[in-house]
Amino acid sequence: MKTFPLWTAMVTPMNTDGSIDFDSFETLLKKQELAGNGVLVLGSTGEGLNLNEEEKREVVTFTKGLDLNVPMMVGVGGFDLPAQADFIHFCNEIEPDALLLVTPLYAKPGAEGQFEWFSELMGETEIPCMLYNVPSRTGVKMHPSVPARLSEEFDHLMGVKEASGSVEEFKEFRRQAPKVEFYSGDDGLTPAFSKEGGVGLVSVASNVWPEATHKYTERCLQGKTDDLFPLWKNATDVLFKAPNPVPAKVLLNRKGWIENDTVRLPLSLGDISESVEQELLKADQKIANWLAKQ
Repeated sequence: MKTFPLWTAMVTPMNTDGSIDFDSFETLLKKQELAGNGVLVLGSTGEGLNLNEEEKREVVTFTKGLDLNVPMMVGVGGFDLPAQADFIHFCNEIEPDALLLVTPLYAKPGAEGQFEWFSELMGETEIPCMLYNVPSRTGVKMHPSVPARLSEEFDHLMGVKEASGSVEEFKEFRRQAPKVEFYSGDDGLTPAFSKEGGVGLVSVASNVWPEATHKYTERCLQGKTDDLFPLWKNATDVLFKAPNPVPAKVLLNRKGWIENDTVRLPLSLGDISESVEQELLKADQKIANWLAKQ
C-alpha cells in the first residue's frame, strides 16, 4: 500500500462494567476519518492485550464494517505464536489494510529469534505488515538487522514503527535498512525522526487532537516545526504522565467524546492525579487555540 503519513493508535472505549462501548468507538473512528488519519485498532493504546479473542474479533469486524475512507491497521501482539497465527488468519478474511506485528513480549529473543518470529507471522498473510519496536513494553529492542533481512524475504513489509525513544537508534535502523520506511512511534520525537528520513507517525496524541496532529505531522515532514514548540512537546508530554492510555481516555471523556474513561486492570484511573488532569485540560485548550489560528 502507499505510504500513509499518520496513523492513530486508537483507544478502545469501555462502559463502566468494562465491556466495549461501540457507540463511543464509532464516534472516535469517525473523527479520525474526518481528519484524514489512518486508524490502528488493538494496539497497546487500545489495550489490545487486555481484550479476549472474541472481543478483538468484534473490534476488527466493527471497524471494518464502518467502511471508513481512511486505511485500517490491526495490532497483532503477544507471545503465543499459534494464537497470533490464528488471529492473522481471521484478519485475512476481514481484509484490513495492514497489520502491526510487535516484537515478542517477555522472552527477550535475540536477532535470529526475532527474525524467525516475524518470518513465521508474515508467512501467514499477504496483508501489508508494519513491525513495531517498543522495548519499553516488550523488554527487548528489535535488532537493527531484522527489518533489512525481512525486506529481502517479504514484499509486503510496509515499514517499521520505531518507538525506542532514541534518535541514534532510529538512525542505525535507517542505516541498516535504507529501503524500509520508518515511522515515529513517539509523538514528541517526530520532528527529529522526520529529519532522519522518517515517513510518518503512529500517534497517541491524535486520539485527542486528530486535526492538530494531522497538521503537526505534515509540518514535521516538511521540516516546518518552529511555531509548534515548545507547545507541542509540552502537550504530548502530559499524555504520558500516567500509563498510556489513561490520560488520553480521561481527556476524551472530559471533552465529551467518550461516555466513560474506564480502563481495564492492570491499568487504573488511580494512577492519574487531579493535577495531571488539570494539565491535560490546559494543554487541550492551548492546542485548540493553536489550531484555530491555522
